[in-house]
Amino acid sequence: MSTSPSTDPKQGTGGSFAPLSIPVFAVLWGATVLGNIGSFMRDVASSWMVTELSSSPTAVALIQTAAALPVFLLALPAGVLSDILDRRRFLIGVQILLGLVSATLLVLEQMNSLTVESLIALTFVGGIGAALMGPTWQSIVPELVPRAELKNAVALNSLGINIARAVGPAAGGLLLASFGASVAYGMDVLSYVLVIAALLWWRRPKAQATGLEEQFFGAFRAGLRYARASRELHVVLLRAAVFFLFASSVWALLPLVARQVLGGTAGFYGVLLGAVGAGAIVGAVLLPLLRARLQSADALMLVAALLTSAVMAALAMAPARWVAVPLMLVLGMGWIVALTTLNGVAQAVLPNWVRGRGLAIYLMVFNGAMAAGSLGWGLAAQAAGVTGALLIGAVGLVAAAVIFHRVKLPTGEADLQPSNHWPEPLLAEPVAHDRGPVMIQIEYRIRKEDRAAFLRAVHRLSQQRRRDGAYAWGVAEHSHVPEQVIEWFMVESWAEHLRQHQRVSHADADLQSEALRYHLGPDKPMVHHYLALDSLKDELA
Repeated sequence: MSTSPSTDPKQGTGGSFAPLSIPVFAVLWGATVLGNIGSFMRDVASSWMVTELSSSPTAVALIQTAAALPVFLLALPAGVLSDILDRRRFLIGVQILLGLVSATLLVLEQMNSLTVESLIALTFVGGIGAALMGPTWQSIVPELVPRAELKNAVALNSLGINIARAVGPAAGGLLLASFGASVAYGMDVLSYVLVIAALLWWRRPKAQATGLEEQFFGAFRAGLRYARASRELHVVLLRAAVFFLFASSVWALLPLVARQVLGGTAGFYGVLLGAVGAGAIVGAVLLPLLRARLQSADALMLVAALLTSAVMAALAMAPARWVAVPLMLVLGMGWIVALTTLNGVAQAVLPNWVRGRGLAIYLMVFNGAMAAGSLGWGLAAQAAGVTGALLIGAVGLVAAAVIFHRVKLPTGEADLQPSNHWPEPLLAEPVAHDRGPVMIQIEYRIRKEDRAAFLRAVHRLSQQRRRDGAYAWGVAEHSHVPEQVIEWFMVESWAEHLRQHQRVSHADADLQSEALRYHLGPDKPMVHHYLALDSLKDELA
């Protein structure tokens, strides 16, 4: 297995498992797998314990809602924090929080003091930890491996999650059936100790100060501006919300399916969840073949929806328990196809500078759909029964998949690496970074017959300006010189404009070249920067 640098930064050199030859990645990857196994043990124990404490489908579904809702509420702030804080220290703090949650569950179970309310509350706190950890953990991967091995490292992370999904629920169910919930909670506490030890062992290089580091609220606004202006991200978020809103029914109701519909025990519930994880591993292995055959993300999402809905409909028929296990394998395959496809497209349309925040917004939509869906399907089960709610979800998922198949996912083939082709602004004297707002004007000379084509090109360019930091944009013509057209945009500070210089990608450069085709003259368009004056009083002083 070779670990030599790749001559092509887009391709790895040592195969799918090459990143595991890098010690820091291998240690953190292994610790993450063990940590996720412990988390799945805890989740199995909590999901089963609530069925013992209450027979209400709504109470059972609220566990899923409590786990997902914090990620919906806190994903974007977590993404901002992952970009502006020391990620290693931040992750250690989050692991301590999650360890305390499981330790509290352990103590309450030992004292026979667990209630539905305490389970939901502690699950909610655990969801807060998961919300803080998710974007940050994904963001450290480029720090652990060379760029040539990044895709392999991301794939290994997905594989690790599915190994944990296969092992954790089954092990948690067996521990729950054999020794009780307290042992499952105790194993989860131990897993956090191992993860913290691995993070302490990692000597993360200290980031060099550039003078343009973002502060929390500025970074928060920048993330929102990007998400609001990125039409490609809008499509990904829409498709994710629709799929997970319907697919959440099987996850919200699975404990009741295992116990009431199939008449299983806690151990059987763990086996079902383990089968989902095993199916996800099989799906991950088969995904390259499916991708080559279907050749589009939209076709993959349609297959995922059909597989998932078929399993939901089959479970609603109350099959024999031995039939439910292979059904869970199929569910795992459909689930991993959908997750990998949507996550891959989301990563492909996000540039590096905003990837943490963009993925946080994706996680917010994912978990929001799961939280709202879980609560809704719990109420539906209360009214129509568990099997009736599953059938409704299956039919809805198929209908939504067919309807939204027409809303095509982006290909994600644009080159989003920084082009660094903008020249440094001319300054008469140094400008304070916090001074603003700033107006940038670009003067073009456009023939009248080219005006319509130029406007189409420059309006496409406006999306890039807004994504990279502009909060206002416009185009105007000179009243006396019809050929003179000015494009203008506003940014909130001089520092934010300097960050724009670092954010412009090769794809953006192509858009700019398209607009420049219509500019007359051998010289490039003139660019002017205007800084707001605080007040006339300040100038007179």
